[in-house]
Amino acid sequence: MPPPPRVIERAGDGRFRLRLTTAERHLLRELPAELAALLDSGADDPSLRRLFPPGYAEDAGAEAEYQELMHGELLGRHRQALAVLQETADSERLDSAEVDAWLVALNHLRLVLGTRLDVTEELYEGEIDPEDAELGVYLYLTWLQEQFVEAAGEAASSATPE
Repeated sequence: MPPPPRVIERAGDGRFRLRLTTAERHLLRELPAELAALLDSGADDPSLRRLFPPGYAEDAGAEAEYQELMHGELLGRHRQALAVLQETADSERLDSAEVDAWLVALNHLRLVLGTRLDVTEELYEGEIDPEDAELGVYLYLTWLQEQFVEAAGEAASSATPE
C-alpha cells in the first residue's frame, strides 16, 4: 500500500503547496486566535511560561531586568507568527517567509498545549487515548510541523549540488 499523499509539498515555483481539509484550515485559524487572545489578556497563565523562558533563573534582579527588556519583543514576535498562520490558513501555497512563521506559530501552539497537557517523552511510549481531543490537537500540530520540516528538508537536499 503506497503512503498517503503528503499534505505539504514543495511546489515547482519554490513555494509550498498545502493540501489541508476545510476542518484543518478552520482549526488553524481558530487556534492562533485563541492563543493571541490569551497573550493579549496579560493573564499570568502558567501554560505560557515556555513562550517566555527565563534568562537568569538564579538571579531575580537580572531576571526582572531581562523580562523588562525582552518580554515585549518576544510578545511581538509571537503575535506576528500567530497572525501569519491565522491569515494564511486558507492559502493553497505559502512562500518561505510564511512557512517560517507557520513553523514558529505551530511550535508556540504546541508548547502551550503541551504544557497544559503536561506532555512528556513518555507520552509516545504508552497508549494514547483516541477520545482525548486536546491531545489529538497536540499530536496533529506535531505531525503538521513534521510535514513542513520534511518538505523543507527535501527542498534543501534537492538544491544541493553533488
